[in-house]
Amino acid sequence: MLEAIRRAISFLRDKQILQKLGVLFSVAIIALACYMLYHKLRNINGHAVYEAMKATEPRLIGLAALSVAAGYFTLTFYDWFAVRAIGHRHIPYRINALAAFTSYSIGHNVGASVFTGGAVRYRIYSAWRLNAADVAKICFLAGLTFWLGNAAVLGMGIAYHPEAASAIDQLPPWLNRILAFVLLGGLASYVAWVWVKPRSVGHGTWSVVLPGGPLTLLQIVIGIVDLGFCALAMYMLVPDEPNLGFVVVAVIFVSATLLGFASHSPGGLGVFDAAMLVGLWQMDKEELLAGMLLFRVLYYLAPFFISVILLTSRELILGARSKRLAAMVAAVEPEKQVAVGRPLKEHGGSGA
Repeated sequence: MLEAIRRAISFLRDKQILQKLGVLFSVAIIALACYMLYHKLRNINGHAVYEAMKATEPRLIGLAALSVAAGYFTLTFYDWFAVRAIGHRHIPYRINALAAFTSYSIGHNVGASVFTGGAVRYRIYSAWRLNAADVAKICFLAGLTFWLGNAAVLGMGIAYHPEAASAIDQLPPWLNRILAFVLLGGLASYVAWVWVKPRSVGHGTWSVVLPGGPLTLLQIVIGIVDLGFCALAMYMLVPDEPNLGFVVVAVIFVSATLLGFASHSPGGLGVFDAAMLVGLWQMDKEELLAGMLLFRVLYYLAPFFISVILLTSRELILGARSKRLAAMVAAVEPEKQVAVGRPLKEHGGSGA
């Protein structure tokens, strides 16, 4: 059975069918999101949205900003964990934090985060003598932490409140609850699978050993905490009435985030927003849209600008250091030549 699955996947990969299906899936998600957005926003009052943003309490915006900051802080441990999992413990946490924060914030905004985030990580980690294979492993393990956390949050959230997912996927609550238990069962099976003995994926230099059972549980906890802080920020910015509860907002937020991620659109633009408007249909549209715009400023735009400043400053500092080093080498070389050449001349003179 497993061999048949491997052969089927190999055939689809060789024919580039998987890539084409992925593109079609992304286009379909974006097209559906645009259709939903058109129907949801065609009667929106822009002035009312602006007034709702102005009316948001500064205290709530500040708390949401702190939650976003806590989420990004937790996210830095994605790279910290991945780098140590592949055996590069000499790289300090500050480098892991820089790589994680800048790669995710830029990847979220530019889109195609697998490539854009990977390029940012390579630029940072190559200075510490990591090669492309090492960076690919880091990206894989960081992504694995993200997906394990999502699976845990969605599974537990939907199992507890299946109606929240029904607002988006339009499936009956009983079916969503069954799917949630299936998801949690798959997650538990994966933990048991890696707990029994060391497992690896890939071939040759691109092979990566999967974290064992205890470390996988740590991955899941990191992912849950990260998503929990982000969902909390969103919860603080949505309208108070009707009060749907944190779990409902969290399930819809994570579902919308995953749909936006699957679409590969920059920041999940359009897809995330459509899913949120559909899932939280009970809320006032103008007030909900105001909260979503504030969240985008806090979670997407502000970290993006900070990342650009950090990377630009880093490049300027590295450039200045390389110039100073080149100048020092250029100044030292003539002195070495004189020091080496003087005894040669003296020796030559005495011989004559």
